[in-house]
Amino acid sequence: MIPPPIMHRDLALPQASSEAAFAFFDQLDPVSPEALVGLWRGQSLPTGHRLDGVLDNLGWYGKRFNADLRADPLLFASGHRRLAPLDPGALPMRLVLQLAAHFGRTRMARNGFTHLQRALRARGPVASLKSLHYRGKTSAAMVYDRQPIVDHLRGIDDDRLMGVMEIQGNGGGYFFLLTRASAWLGPQDS
Repeated sequence: MIPPPIMHRDLALPQASSEAAFAFFDQLDPVSPEALVGLWRGQSLPTGHRLDGVLDNLGWYGKRFNADLRADPLLFASGHRRLAPLDPGALPMRLVLQLAAHFGRTRMARNGFTHLQRALRARGPVASLKSLHYRGKTSAAMVYDRQPIVDHLRGIDDDRLMGVMEIQGNGGGYFFLLTRASAWLGPQDS
C-alpha cells in the first residue's frame, strides 16, 4: 500500500519512496544561485532515508543564502525568535548517520542537541552556492565547506524549492522542501 502524498500548502508530493521523489524532482525547473538569496524555512520529505524527521525533531529552521553566494546550511531555532547557524564540519558524519536512524527522532536527542548547539555554532557561512549539473539539469546547489555534502536544488515556484542532500559515500538522497520565509509567514500587516 502506498502512503498518501505529503501535502504542503497546495502541493502534493510523493511519500512512498526515494524513486518517486526523484521522479518528481527531475521534473522541476532549474534555479540560479542568485535567485535564492534570502532566508528559507525547511521541512523534511519522508522517503525512508535515515535522516527523515531527524532535523525537524532537532529544531531545524532552514537555510540562509547570502548575496555573496555564501550560505548557512543549518539554521536552528535558538531561544525566542532567534536562529543559530551551525557548522556541520564539526560533526563526524558517519557516526551521525548511524545514530540518526535509531536515536535522532527521540526527545532525548532533541534535549541533548539543545545543549550541543553552542559548541556547534558557526562563526560565519560554511557553504557556497553554485550551479552544478545533476540528474540531467544544471541548477543551484549548496556545497558544504568541510563535509562531502551537496544540496541540489530545483524550483517548484518562486517561493518553494525541493532539495536533495547527497552525502558522498552514503548512497541515496535526503529530500527536503524549502519555502521562502516571507511566503511561509504570509502577507504581513502594515
